[in-house]
Amino acid sequence: MHDPRPLLEPAATAALARRGHALDVPRLRALHDLRTGLVRERDTLRGEQRRLGRRDGPGGDDPREAARELRDRLRKLEDELRRVEGDLRDALLAVPNLPAPEAPDGGPADPPVVRRVWGQPPELGFPARDHVDVGTSLGLLDPVRAAKLSGSRFAVTRGAIARLERALASFLLDLHTGEHGYVEHGVPHLVTPEVMTGTGQLPKFAEDLFRTRVADRDLLLVPTAEVPLVNLYREEVLLADALPLALVARTPCYRAEAGSYGRDTRGLVRLHQFEKVELVRLCHPDRAAAELELLVGHAEECLRRLGLHHRVVELRAGDLGFAARRTFDIEVWLPGQNAYREISSCSDCGDFQARRAGIRVRQRDGRKVPAATLNGSGLPIGRTLVAILEQYQRADGSVTVPPALVPYAGFAMIDPTGAPAG
Repeated sequence: MHDPRPLLEPAATAALARRGHALDVPRLRALHDLRTGLVRERDTLRGEQRRLGRRDGPGGDDPREAARELRDRLRKLEDELRRVEGDLRDALLAVPNLPAPEAPDGGPADPPVVRRVWGQPPELGFPARDHVDVGTSLGLLDPVRAAKLSGSRFAVTRGAIARLERALASFLLDLHTGEHGYVEHGVPHLVTPEVMTGTGQLPKFAEDLFRTRVADRDLLLVPTAEVPLVNLYREEVLLADALPLALVARTPCYRAEAGSYGRDTRGLVRLHQFEKVELVRLCHPDRAAAELELLVGHAEECLRRLGLHHRVVELRAGDLGFAARRTFDIEVWLPGQNAYREISSCSDCGDFQARRAGIRVRQRDGRKVPAATLNGSGLPIGRTLVAILEQYQRADGSVTVPPALVPYAGFAMIDPTGAPAG
């Protein structure tokens, strides 16, 4: 992480400009040059120390005084070197990943780049209601009591909808472990700042994280299971023949989402706490593009099995997440909003996270290279429930349960009174 030279190449600075990041090249170069000079001076002083220690017999100067002077000079220089290295590290940690050449130009204000569409919007035959109206009319969503417990942007579900949440989690985990080859993990929901730094949440998104301090331990609540899953292999060397690793976990996710007030704060779309099934893949960098296709397909398959109309869009370079080099968003149709909304974001992070977390691959020739990491939602429980309530609503206020979920939920519909039926 301490070598800025790859970023100082014209191709790298041009790539960062595609995503709207203006790299401070003079500062990075100055810090690198200063560090290089201090390292050279430190090594010279250490050489003098060794030579002084080998001197025998009387000399012109008191060797003890000379040794003290050398120690003092070396201590001051090493303090300065640590400071410069810290500044360089902080500067490098603030630089986002370089977009892949395949990522389309442009930003969030440009039209979406639609790659494919699955299904058709349901023909309801009546004015669609949004999921909040559907859920509250059934008596199964309780935003008032949620606010009483925790304030805004938290949720309370009950009865049949709470059962659907549990059914969704089991359905998704069974699909990914039984058919897609992922290994299920149970992981901590509290992690160290070093772990958050490894996947790119720190220092960039410090304001978006919930943190707690107990005694002398500073821990943060995970914003996604991607964080602990990737960092399971922190500072490890993986064997190329053992890759890819396919990991899945269901966790609560905690996000302050500073600055997003007023956007999507109604209902279950943008909460401070929600549950999600997360998919992570680790592979050799040469396999990253193929692994991204697999990952997107696995997330899409969840929606197909549930019969939910959706589309896949590719993010433009100026709209990529901090750690991503290429991203495909899956957007599900919400009749109550008459719009597509993101339900899964699948990203190839290249070796960006692996370099920060020290995850390497030992190739067959013995050389070690940083691994590639990929992640995607497979799927968020709340947003999937939103799509079900809106796409499967009926004119009498009832909601049909997608057939794939019936064996997990134990009922085929929620009747107009909110009771499970069928």
